[in-house]
Amino acid sequence: MSLLETKPVLIIGGSGIVGAKAAQILRQLHPDLPIAIGGRDTNRAQNIAEVVGNAFAVKVDLERNDLGQGEGTGYSAVAVFVKDETLNSMKYAQAHGLPYLSVSSGVFEVGPEMALAIRNPGRAPILMASNWLAGAATFPALQVARDFRTIDNITITVVLDEEDMGGPAAFADYQRLTQSAPNPLQLKDGHWRWIKGEAATRRYTDIDGTDVEANAYSPLDVLSLATATDAKSVRFDLVYGVSASRRRGNAFSTEIAVETSGDLLTGEKVHQRLDIVHPEGQAPLTALHVALGIERLLGLHGGEPVKPGLYLPDLLMDPEYVVRRMKEFGALFRQS
Repeated sequence: MSLLETKPVLIIGGSGIVGAKAAQILRQLHPDLPIAIGGRDTNRAQNIAEVVGNAFAVKVDLERNDLGQGEGTGYSAVAVFVKDETLNSMKYAQAHGLPYLSVSSGVFEVGPEMALAIRNPGRAPILMASNWLAGAATFPALQVARDFRTIDNITITVVLDEEDMGGPAAFADYQRLTQSAPNPLQLKDGHWRWIKGEAATRRYTDIDGTDVEANAYSPLDVLSLATATDAKSVRFDLVYGVSASRRRGNAFSTEIAVETSGDLLTGEKVHQRLDIVHPEGQAPLTALHVALGIERLLGLHGGEPVKPGLYLPDLLMDPEYVVRRMKEFGALFRQS
């Protein structure tokens, strides 16, 4: 797709911390791509648009099927950074045949999105990117998995610093996903289990050697990794508290540990750990992965524009490319 022919990408929640960052990264990756910063506060959205450049503010009303957009309004894709309980944003995308990307649903609440996508299979590509930081754990794990013949276990542990929550929408997501969710989902010895009690907690050694408590959590990574790798067990845990960098007296960081056990292609049985740190916290990585998802949906990298269907991020993007971009945008990797 030529950028000269591309209509604006509508970023709903684009005036929030992560949404604004995603718009800025999109601008960096594609200087000529027009962007619409959507939100309830058009003054704030306009301020972001002026910083981003080649962008403008639009008022979005999620209570309306047309999102409050005029008849002559046209977009090339819709990315949503808030929890749209009406799914009007997805309905709008389907009605207009637009690629759609969402990031705020837990495993336990993807049913409505999936049902709407299945009901209208030929209308639009739907990218369900509610993996941790929109894919920041999934893609490095998949890159590691390429060295394995068989995988016994993938365990991902992430550290979210309590000072790195982001804006009100991110905090609302965190509360909903941790307090309103049923028991977390994990794959254990080939069986899907909703775990609770003592099984839902474990001790974890942070990147600086500190022993902390981690609690089971189930973003879409557990689905992506289980189906992509055929691992026997997949578990995801969250540490919410103080990141290693802040314990040292620095600013907060975001941390991801990917532990993989199994047989390498060489036949050697190993347990490997990959640590990933971004010194600026979770927002840059989330924004980057959303930007890469939009880029792929529109056919701006990695192939032609994506055809209608229901997708997880790893079905559309190559781990090597995503990991390279993560490093370019400040993520630090350490293998042990």
